[in-house]
Amino acid sequence: MSAEKHALMAAPDNSRADGRTEIVGLSREELAAAFAGIGLPAFRSRQVWHWVYHRGETDFEKMTTLAKDLRKALAEKFAVTRPGIARGQKSLDGTQKWLLKMPDGQEVECVHIPEDGRGALCVSSQVGCTLTCRFCHTGTQRLVRNLAAGEIVGQVMHARDQLGEWPSPPEGRLLSNIVMMGMGEPLYNYDNVAKALKIVMDNEGIAISRRRITLSTAGVVPMIRRCGAELGVKLAISLHAVTDEIRDRIVPINRKYPIAELLQACREYPGATNARRITFEYTMLKGVNDSVADAHALVKLIAGIPAKVNLIPFNAWPGAPFECSSNNQIAKFAAIVNDAGYASPVRTPRGRDILAACGQLKSDSVKQRISERAVA
Repeated sequence: MSAEKHALMAAPDNSRADGRTEIVGLSREELAAAFAGIGLPAFRSRQVWHWVYHRGETDFEKMTTLAKDLRKALAEKFAVTRPGIARGQKSLDGTQKWLLKMPDGQEVECVHIPEDGRGALCVSSQVGCTLTCRFCHTGTQRLVRNLAAGEIVGQVMHARDQLGEWPSPPEGRLLSNIVMMGMGEPLYNYDNVAKALKIVMDNEGIAISRRRITLSTAGVVPMIRRCGAELGVKLAISLHAVTDEIRDRIVPINRKYPIAELLQACREYPGATNARRITFEYTMLKGVNDSVADAHALVKLIAGIPAKVNLIPFNAWPGAPFECSSNNQIAKFAAIVNDAGYASPVRTPRGRDILAACGQLKSDSVKQRISERAVA
C-alpha cells in the first residue's frame, strides 16, 4: 500500500487542537503512563478510568474522589469528550440511529436496535468503506480514513448517554450487545478496533462481555485467526453467495479471498463451538442468490462448522441495483437451511422509516449540505 493510501486511512491520535490529551481511547497502560508523566501514581489513573468508563463522567469537576486541585490540574491537561451529533432519528419500532461528527468533521453512523428489554448497538469502524459490496449502501461511499480507538469507543459511550445507562448497570441493559457491523471493514482497521473492544470489555469500566460482542467481516482471511486468538469475540461472516462467480460480483473482496479460503478460516477460528457459533450473514437478493439450489449449496458449504445463518431481507435504498426476495422465497430458503440443522432466523427489518440501510443517513446528510450550498 502506498504512503499516500496509508495517510488517507490513518486514524487520528489522542492529541487535541487545544493541546490537551483526549482520555477516551487510551488503554489502561497508556492512561497510567500519561498520568505518571505528570507525577501521578497509578491508582489515580484507575480512579479516572472508573469515572470515565463506569460512571460515564465527562467533567473532571464532578470526579469527587479526586482532590479539587487535582481535578483542576487534570482538566488543564486532559479532556473527556463524545462525538457530536450531526443528526439523530428514532423509528416507530424504537430503533435509534445517530450520525455522529468527529473532531475533524468526518461523520459516521451507529444504530441501537432494541429487542425485548435488551438491545444491540451497531458500531462503525471506518469513515466510508473500501469494499464496494454492491448491496451495501456504505459501499457506495469512498473510504476516507480509519476511526481511532476513541472514536469507536465514543459511539458506545454516546449510546449509553442517550439510553441513560450510567453507571454501567450489571444486568437488564438496554445496550447489552455490540455488533461491529456498521460502516467500514473492521479487520482493515484491526489495531484500533481491537484496542477499542478491549476497553469496552474491561470489567472495571463499560464491561460488556466478549460473549456479547460480534465482529462482522466480509472475509479478510489473514486477520480472522488473529481476531479469534486475541479478542475471542463472536465472528460473523458476510457471505451472501454460494459460488465464487456470484460472490466476486456482489462482494468483490472474494476475488482476493475466495469462498474456500474463507470457510477454511472459519473452520479454524479459535473458540468456535456450538455454544459460540459463527454467524453467516446472507442478504436475500431476488433472482441472484435466493434459489432452492442456492440453499442446498449453502448447507453443503458450511457443513462441519458450528454455525447459524442470518437471512437478511434486502433493505433497499433509492437507486439500489437489487430487489429483496419475496417472503415466500425467503421462507423456502430458510426451511431448507433449518431442516439441515442450522438455525436460520429471518432478520426482521428494523428502522425502515429512518433511512436504516447502513450509510444511508450519512449520504442523505451529504446531499442536504450540497443542496444548501447550491441554494446559498
